[in-house]
Amino acid sequence: QVQLGESGGGSVQVGGSLRLSCVVSGRTFSPYAMGWFRQAPGKEREFVASVDWNGGSTRYADSVKGRFTISRDNIKNTVYLQMNTLKPEDTAVYYCAKGRGLPATTMRATYDYWGQGTQVTVSS
Repeated sequence: QVQLGESGGGSVQVGGSLRLSCVVSGRTFSPYAMGWFRQAPGKEREFVASVDWNGGSTRYADSVKGRFTISRDNIKNTVYLQMNTLKPEDTAVYYCAKGRGLPATTMRATYDYWGQGTQVTVSS
């Protein structure tokens, strides 16, 4: 059984920063990509960022490019999302997800395990 646990969410003012963490535990058997998604009230869950199995390749949604940075520490089985210059439209529940394979991808169907989410609220 694979489990993902996010932390680091909270409330911040416009222009502030937060760093999300996601620890993967359980029997994963093989290397895998990791991703972050978010879901705002009344909206569908959307892709935010992803990183391939060894951290060599990343992908970002256009809305967060230049502001967010995804990284991973495979020794700690942890993936991070550094979020800078936060905007009100970044307010959402953020979910980490474990990829089915090695490359960084953007589609929800390419992820097989999900965390329970952490709330990020950006106020003006």
